[in-house]
Amino acid sequence: MEVVDVWTGQLACTLQSALRMTNESFANRLGISPRTVATWHSDSDVIPRPEMQQLLDSVHEDAPAAVRKRFASMTAAMGQADTAATVPKAQALRVAIAVVVRGDDVLLVCRRGDDASGISWQFPAGVIKPGVRPETTTIRETLDETGVHCAIRQSLGERLHPVTGVHCLYFLCEYLAGDATNSDAVENVDVTWVAKSTMTRFIPADNIYPPILEVLEEDI
Repeated sequence: MEVVDVWTGQLACTLQSALRMTNESFANRLGISPRTVATWHSDSDVIPRPEMQQLLDSVHEDAPAAVRKRFASMTAAMGQADTAATVPKAQALRVAIAVVVRGDDVLLVCRRGDDASGISWQFPAGVIKPGVRPETTTIRETLDETGVHCAIRQSLGERLHPVTGVHCLYFLCEYLAGDATNSDAVENVDVTWVAKSTMTRFIPADNIYPPILEVLEEDI
């Protein structure tokens, strides 16, 4: 395959394999978050945004001839496998979600939509990698995304997200230090503190895990 018309999660992961890179090194090569690469591994049919398509095009085009040959061979084998059998889906993602409070404020990130749905406000979150504690992921991803240092105050529970089917683990976190900064411009549009009392103007109450609303209302 000399030219990729549309990159999917599966093709992006195949390019990663052809380059023989880890999730972290591939993410660094593209200038994106490792969480995005992990998402491609979990959902092979996802179609990255246009700007991500361009990044993948560039890495593919700049790859050595041996890597491009290996990629072509692997994609050819994928096509043969697809006609022989249906590849089973990967298990659902586990995602750690940080509800970071600072006095009367809570930290939110504004994410770019993966499709025409546009943007949405959410709590900082990150994919939990095998062997990594959810609490560690919560603290690390919050810092990587927002520049904010936080500490776990308590677990708020977990659930399968009713829309995405992702296994979500929620943690109430205490702000320690750092200015809220958009440190992941590919994934996010903005990062900001909002008053707890106005949070539902950014995220509809029906979309918020009920224990989050309960614990934040207790603190107001």
